[in-house]
Amino acid sequence: MVIKHDGSRQVFDRNKLLNGLIRSCDKRDKSLESVMALAHDIEQNLRRHYEQEVPAKAIGEETLAMLQKFDQVAYIRFASVYRRFTDIQSFKKELDILSKNE
Repeated sequence: MVIKHDGSRQVFDRNKLLNGLIRSCDKRDKSLESVMALAHDIEQNLRRHYEQEVPAKAIGEETLAMLQKFDQVAYIRFASVYRRFTDIQSFKKELDILSKNE
């Protein structure tokens, strides 16, 4: 189960994670198989740390951590939606953090 930000719970949907990754990796040189493997790895990491319930925030943060290693452009795309960037300063701040971690 996923614990949403508002406290509600819903069944974990691997396809929802996969669709978010596919959108983030759109027009990148990544095969569907590698994106599916990434989704699998994210899910397995979450299962190792959480038994029955996982906070939605943990899913987002784990996805960002894995995307940062997988593809930096996909990372920024996912971060822009997940962190709800509202202006160019939000993008710049995230790019600065990404640059420091290289």
